[in-house]
Amino acid sequence: MARKRVTLSLFWRTFMLLGALLGFGIFSWVQTFRALEFEPRAVQAAQQLASLVNLSRVALRYTDSINRVTLLKTITEQEAIRVQPREPGDTYVPFDTDRFSRRIAEELRSRLGPTTVVAASVNGRPGLWIDFAIESDRYWMQADPRRLEAVTGSTWFVWVGIALLATVIGSAAVARLINQPLRQLSFAASRIREGEYESRLDEDTMTSEIREVNKGFNRMARELAKVEEDRAVMLAGISHDLRTPLARLRLEAEMSVQDEEARRYMAADIDQLDAIIDKFMDYARPSEVKLVPVHLSGVIDRAAAAFRDTSQIRIESRVAIDTMVMADETELGRVIGNLFENARRYARSADTGVAFVQVTYARTGPWVIISVRDHGPGVSPEKLPQLTTPFFRGDAARTAATGAGLGLAIVEKTIIRMGGTFELSNAPPPDTGLVARIRLRKAP
Repeated sequence: MARKRVTLSLFWRTFMLLGALLGFGIFSWVQTFRALEFEPRAVQAAQQLASLVNLSRVALRYTDSINRVTLLKTITEQEAIRVQPREPGDTYVPFDTDRFSRRIAEELRSRLGPTTVVAASVNGRPGLWIDFAIESDRYWMQADPRRLEAVTGSTWFVWVGIALLATVIGSAAVARLINQPLRQLSFAASRIREGEYESRLDEDTMTSEIREVNKGFNRMARELAKVEEDRAVMLAGISHDLRTPLARLRLEAEMSVQDEEARRYMAADIDQLDAIIDKFMDYARPSEVKLVPVHLSGVIDRAAAAFRDTSQIRIESRVAIDTMVMADETELGRVIGNLFENARRYARSADTGVAFVQVTYARTGPWVIISVRDHGPGVSPEKLPQLTTPFFRGDAARTAATGAGLGLAIVEKTIIRMGGTFELSNAPPPDTGLVARIRLRKAP
């Protein structure tokens, strides 16, 4: 079974591509800034700490024992640092545990001496501890570890989040700006498809390529409107020019032919020609329809009323009277009438000579599915797709060829114009007959 292919609209495709491109750019710049910021910040922090240690060492070296306590207290209050003697039994946790802290420790040792110890805690007290010597005595200096905080964690997260939000908004705006002319073109093309040939696009846009496309589309719309106008005039002329001699032929046959049976056959042939002209006109009718809420049961009843001869066809409708669909009432009546006529001609029972037709319906979400089923012989499966091809007739139809082969083609074309779908299938075994299913939108 073929997998269903996932499709995206052009807006979302453009949006995702722009978002991915800009997101990758942001990630690359963040990594670049972090790399550029890492080395200078580590060196700067180490220089500041080394300066504090040297100043403390000089101050303690040249201060007598009486003033040393006052000096240490002042340094602690003013610089948020603490100096204490290093005891032989002191335990400490190394500070250099990651790349940033290792770089700081290396810089401190290069400035203070290779034996300098940098610790993250001493005797269980956390902080930034730096070991230094004054003559033969060794001391610990405890500094505020916030001096070494790099731009990481929440700070990076906030700035990257702001950048990503700006990327999403910018990508959406750019994608909308790029796709707006295409959306307008798609809307205008859909209106042309529905027969509204007066649709026009703006020819004064700033983008030269879009301007040329719009000009070409407007030329095409004008030419199609002219072709449609010419076709309507031509069809009206053909209908008039054909029906006038047919009317004269019928009158002459009625008046001049004495044989009653011959006159009846001639009249039937003329009626058949007239019906074929009607089919041609129906198939070539302009595609503009006006969709309004329509009572489905009323349309079916009116179409069935035209087939009163129960010796040829019997119609049973099981459609609820409150069923409403969005359709053109006149066109939908022609569709139902064509299906009844098709059943009357080709679905008669071999025993009784009567075609029995059932009309049912089902509601499926926003759709109403109308099923028109006869109990005739059906159609061979390989010929089902061809039944809606103009001028195609099945075997039974060829045997009694009284039409133009346009009935089901007209039905399909009309249903598509009303925004629905039309399909044909044989009744499931062991039953026989042809089932026509029409899907139309349910009226709100």
